[in-house]
Amino acid sequence: MTLDDVLRRRLRAAQGEVPSDLVLANARWLDVFSCTFVEGDIAIHDGVVVGTEPGLPARRTIDLRGAHVVPGFVDAHVHLESSLLVPEGFQRAVLPRGTTTAICDPHELANVLGVPGITYFLDAAERLRTASLPGLDLRVMLSSCVPATTFETNGGGVLTADALAPLLTRRAALGLAEIMNVPGVLAGDPLVLDKVVAFDGRPLDGHAPLVRGRALSAYAACGITSCHESSELFEAREKLQKGISVWIREGSVAKDLDALAPLLTLATSTSMGFCTDDRNPLDIAREGHLDHLVRSAIRKGVPAEVAYRAASWSVARHYGLAGPARHGERLGAIAPGFRADLVVLDDVASCAIRDVLVSGALVSELELPDARRSEAAPPNTVRATIPAAEDLIGPSGNVHVIGVREGRILTDRHVLSSDAPGVRRLSVLERHGKGQKPANAYVTGFGELTGAIGSSVGHDSHNLIVVGDRPSDMRAALAALAASGGGFVVVKDGVVLAHLALPLGGLMSPESPSFIASRLEELHAASKAIGGTLPEPFLQLAFLSLPVIPSLKLTDRGLMDVDAFRLIDVRAA
Repeated sequence: MTLDDVLRRRLRAAQGEVPSDLVLANARWLDVFSCTFVEGDIAIHDGVVVGTEPGLPARRTIDLRGAHVVPGFVDAHVHLESSLLVPEGFQRAVLPRGTTTAICDPHELANVLGVPGITYFLDAAERLRTASLPGLDLRVMLSSCVPATTFETNGGGVLTADALAPLLTRRAALGLAEIMNVPGVLAGDPLVLDKVVAFDGRPLDGHAPLVRGRALSAYAACGITSCHESSELFEAREKLQKGISVWIREGSVAKDLDALAPLLTLATSTSMGFCTDDRNPLDIAREGHLDHLVRSAIRKGVPAEVAYRAASWSVARHYGLAGPARHGERLGAIAPGFRADLVVLDDVASCAIRDVLVSGALVSELELPDARRSEAAPPNTVRATIPAAEDLIGPSGNVHVIGVREGRILTDRHVLSSDAPGVRRLSVLERHGKGQKPANAYVTGFGELTGAIGSSVGHDSHNLIVVGDRPSDMRAALAALAASGGGFVVVKDGVVLAHLALPLGGLMSPESPSFIASRLEELHAASKAIGGTLPEPFLQLAFLSLPVIPSLKLTDRGLMDVDAFRLIDVRAA
């Protein structure tokens, strides 16, 4: 069907000349443009809202009896890999929660596989939502930092502007994902600026934790227009003032809603939205996805209309999805010509969801595809050489110690004795086949662990990372991860107490959301059994190797002083 045919069908339905496919009658729907709820009907034809006037004929009518309707939620920034789910599993987890569009950055899989890691998600976007199969609208920001820095070893090589630019022809490709190399931007690094230039006219996502003043101005002057890394009110306010949209993040580890909710008002809501960044299936099952952020924001005093606008139209508008119309269709609002991605609410304040519609189809009536278990098993990408236990022993005496902040990916720095109470061994092992020895350091904040916790999710290069008290248990954890192709593991006395395999890139599983959630519960229980105190120890561990988040981190090449942007000796002077 040509666009001309589509528009003619739409015109006839909007004027009542033919019945619409569906009318949601007696609704109180959110007008995102005036930021008020209004009463009326919502007529839908060919998956698009065609009218809000009463009396339009329809093949099917659902009387909402005063229930509220808001636009489908748009996740402004998510690493789908960190949900631990393949795209079909992610869709099954979040669509019933009202998330109908997700702006993803596949740099986790890209750091493992290179360009094929990005095309995996571009292909998935085309599978998930087609003309005959409505589903999650997955949009892809092309990963800007593969590798994130030169201070770590990845498996995907270096993705240059020349490697990324051809992918912009794909339907789901939006722009350039989070530009984490802030020093590279400020120094005018040619590899960084080449990407900025290649993506001119496309959205450029930022990643600038605690960057302020002239540095932030210079960063914004390059055309970067969003950031999801604000954890303090003062930095988020300054970013808004400098034209950078602020995405409030509430993931499984990084939780910024408490700090930033006071900034979300009617005035700022056009430049603020919500994102999950990294949220696992257990938290989605227990608390929710973007619906959790919306209800939490309302509970903290954000007006409901403002929260729902920020969760939908504000993000769609930022990424150019709210208009100009593409193929005669826009996202993020309840208005004629906008796609009928809608959330029906029994209660606005608690974001109690009755139904979700995608392209006018009720999600509860769709047969969403399951993860493609019929596909060939993915190759094992963990090619680490498992070290001897003695190779996991760091220097003793006074040492630099990474201080974990619960619920934050920022870390503190301490100088403590290597055998001080609460101090545990931390090792990162290169796993992409280069055969390097592990890098060893120390961390505090996990509790009095009497075993080991290991993960192949180690942002952003995803080397193996393990924390524990005995090198023998740490070695056993690394060996279990290598054998399964990656995952999460808890070990005590050489015995695996709990394990979740993540065979796709060491990051994702084709299993169902409920299966993975149950395995995470077992892992959390095992972590507590060996003395762990963190609510989410595995993703908290994963961020300890991310060398672009202050202040002290450990990569496979050594201990990283992020503030000085250099490697330092573990021994303290």
